[in-house]
Amino acid sequence: MTVNDDAGLRRLADLTFGLPHLRQGQLTGMRALAAGRDVLAVMPTGYGKSAIYQVPALLLHRQQQRPTVVVSPLISLQEDQLDGLREAAGPGGAVAVNSSHSAAEQERAWRAVEHGGAAFLFLAPEQLAKPSTVERIAALNIALFVVDEAHCVSSWGHDFRPDYLRLGEVRERLGNPTTAALTATASPPVREEILARLGVAGPLVLVHGFDRPNIRLEVVRHHEDKAKRRTVVEQVTALVTGQVSGRRGPGLVYAAKRKDTERYAARLARNGLRAAAYHAGRTPTERELVHQQFLDGGLDVVVATTAFGMGIDKPDVRFVLHADIPESLDSYYQQIGRAGRDGQPAVAILHYRSEDLGLRRYFATHTPDEAALLAVLTVLREAGRPLPPRTLAEWTAFPARRITGLLNLLQETGAVTAHHNGIRFDVALDPVADPAQVVERAVELAKARERVDKSRIAMIRSYAETHRCRRQFLLGYFGEDLPGPCGNCDTCSDGTALLPEHHGQHDGGPAAGAAVGAAGGAEAFPLNSRVEHALWGPGLVMGHDGDLLTVLFDREGYRTLSRTAVLGHGLLTLSTPPGNC
Repeated sequence: MTVNDDAGLRRLADLTFGLPHLRQGQLTGMRALAAGRDVLAVMPTGYGKSAIYQVPALLLHRQQQRPTVVVSPLISLQEDQLDGLREAAGPGGAVAVNSSHSAAEQERAWRAVEHGGAAFLFLAPEQLAKPSTVERIAALNIALFVVDEAHCVSSWGHDFRPDYLRLGEVRERLGNPTTAALTATASPPVREEILARLGVAGPLVLVHGFDRPNIRLEVVRHHEDKAKRRTVVEQVTALVTGQVSGRRGPGLVYAAKRKDTERYAARLARNGLRAAAYHAGRTPTERELVHQQFLDGGLDVVVATTAFGMGIDKPDVRFVLHADIPESLDSYYQQIGRAGRDGQPAVAILHYRSEDLGLRRYFATHTPDEAALLAVLTVLREAGRPLPPRTLAEWTAFPARRITGLLNLLQETGAVTAHHNGIRFDVALDPVADPAQVVERAVELAKARERVDKSRIAMIRSYAETHRCRRQFLLGYFGEDLPGPCGNCDTCSDGTALLPEHHGQHDGGPAAGAAVGAAGGAEAFPLNSRVEHALWGPGLVMGHDGDLLTVLFDREGYRTLSRTAVLGHGLLTLSTPPGNC
């Protein structure tokens, strides 16, 4: 069997991984990785992203004795994948090095990889901050470098994690091995940033399965908070107990505040449901217990903040209900994607009260501490060498978590860079860099991010208030085209999505390109094309809606422009035609 043998990959997928029928994009991704081409796979949870790297990885290990390194953000995700690989890769064929294992267990795992017994090594991103870890990986001559939950590398992403920022540098130090980046949700700008951060050029980009037609989309509008809370409890109870036809089964409820998860869980328990709260304020043991009980069928409902759900592998979730509006459509899409993974009918319900947007706007406000930024820069410049974040925290007397936030912002300016032995004020990149000027740049970047984040809130508000097909709106946000109304959302059922005044109605959000027909805006500025605005700078065309274009600008966020004005006054210029991203 050769590494680019389709029949061999199919046979291995079938006989070893139990995948007799591959979904669209899976074999293409396997073939590319086996042949040494980088891959970005954007596919929903449950679609089979992991198989795209696991099959060629096992093949390459059998042929060349070269292991695969998988970077995964959560220990629970690592353990889930280890469980799934034990049968395929054999006893000891997949190992993890993380804080849940003793030093002796970690050393045994390393030796299993180094001696050729293990085909997969799972690591958390923070472990790659240790030079010894990277040096040990470099000596392995790995076959594949896999970044799971790759949207965490993007500061555009809804789940940005600072530890992911160093992965591009790590990849370079490993000799730029063939890389697979996997994510369940990534709008075009996030895809671009993932590739840029990882230093990946010319990859195969696979975007499949975004449309989940078995998930019904609904929004319930409220005016009073008390009425909303009562309705949420009543509806969840009805969904779990089967009072809503065809919806019986377990589900997830998301709330914005920790105390609300506790309150909802208590009220649902009083209604006779097996309900539990999950949030970052609970102990790791308590969170793990809730997680396991839900997976094992011991709970009807988990009421959670966004801390719960990444990597949840439970196919029979019948509903995902949001008691509060989320911060973006990116996070909303990933969260509702945890429903109906078995392909059976499921429902995603958003309970919306316009007054709740105030909390989201508050969280989207970024006011950097200029004095703190200057203090960190001064310490770095005076040191004249890279400093570990821990040392920075000691020398500035700032808490470690605050140091992380300050460094993230300073790294965005380009004047501060992460090295294997710490963080450095890189005067070599900018010899005349003045700390005050760098702080000024950092403040400008923070303000730009605030504008973008607030524009995202405007987009999810538009989703909640639209009268046209919600699925068309949601897919349009990700740059995907759904030519006609879906027939499985509340606006389609109500008939409003089919009314002439709403089919193609402007509500501040993206629309499928088909709604324009031969309109000049669609021809001059196709979906996913890069454009330049004289005032707002570079952006990406996200949708057309009659006379209106929706553009996501890099510095300003989402803006809706009149096609007539754009073409009549030359407000936009086409930078690049639509590509893979």
